[in-house]
Amino acid sequence: MTSKVPALSSLFLAHLVTDIYMPVISAVIPLLIITYGYSYLMAGLLVTAYNLTSSLFQPVFGWLSDNRGWQVQIWISLLISATFISFMGIIPWYAVLLAFAAIAALGHASFHPSALSLVSRIATGENRGRITSLFVVGGNLGYSLGPFLAGALVLYFGLPGLLVLLVPAVVMAVLLKRILPRTEPVPVPQPSPGQNSRASLRPLTLLFAAATFRAWAVFSAITFIPPLLVTRGYDIFVADLAVTLMLLAGVAGQVIGGSLSDVYGKKEFVLAGMGLSLPAFFLFIFSDGWASLAGLILFGFFLWSSFAITVAMSHELAPHRVGFASGVMLGVAMGAGGVGVAVNGYLADQYGLISAFVPIPALIFIAALLIFLLKYPWKILKGRASLRNE
Repeated sequence: MTSKVPALSSLFLAHLVTDIYMPVISAVIPLLIITYGYSYLMAGLLVTAYNLTSSLFQPVFGWLSDNRGWQVQIWISLLISATFISFMGIIPWYAVLLAFAAIAALGHASFHPSALSLVSRIATGENRGRITSLFVVGGNLGYSLGPFLAGALVLYFGLPGLLVLLVPAVVMAVLLKRILPRTEPVPVPQPSPGQNSRASLRPLTLLFAAATFRAWAVFSAITFIPPLLVTRGYDIFVADLAVTLMLLAGVAGQVIGGSLSDVYGKKEFVLAGMGLSLPAFFLFIFSDGWASLAGLILFGFFLWSSFAITVAMSHELAPHRVGFASGVMLGVAMGAGGVGVAVNGYLADQYGLISAFVPIPALIFIAALLIFLLKYPWKILKGRASLRNE
């Protein structure tokens, strides 16, 4: 790689552009229903096909990278995702739309393990938290832009307007081909017998469980905060704006958290972020007005601040399985956490909307407890601790 700075910048932008396409299907569901007369179930299955395929196949592509040295070129992954999402705007046949959603998800799933393998090679022990957080934040920004861009295009041009979304992907693909070298088959590392043992995967499993509980808490908050704010007298625009501010605070938290974790310790910072998110959450729930909004923003800042750091931790816990670890943390953990939201929905149906928020502090506490038990070195509390596998 000719230079780490251009490479990291291009990976940041590539992640931003790639994740623009993630929420597009959800954003245009109302128009799909109106245009083609789909039921809510049929429309929802399009989103499910995308999310499920992406979640399940990310660790598969990661395993292929780690164990077979095989990766999809990053620019190809980007074009696959963009092309099949964009062409959903001119396809009237439901079965084809369903297939396009799944194929687009395969492009998205193949992107993350390959890109994070490059990020891991660029990073060092001294800056891994910051470098990883910058890459992850690119995806967060892209995910935030996706609904806005898709909504604006279909508002003015109808569903065919989605074809315009091909433009950023093509531009980004050309940029990637110019800046990043062609990814040759990655030499498959030969780990020691101890690294091949099941015991060596136990810390990664514990970290995955913690990430899943945290994702459950995050998605529960995103899902049920808007209706809660509406019941408090806010209109839907203000409610959605509040959630957007919470997410943007989370982006800021990740950038700041990545750098601070390199200095003060990743494990320490993850625990601090989760711990500080709890009083912020209670401030949001048990207050109103500006105090409640402040609590919501602080909740997003502290809880999201640990997201990229745990991805960086997974790379250090499984240095010979970076692709697989990336797929598990960004794919399976997020997907499993999203499934858990159904439990909160059931509680809301049975006992009232506020009941959907009752599990969130417990989920955060469980995630923090798992991080505390994780065999990962302390930096401030135990400066000379070394990374140990069970």
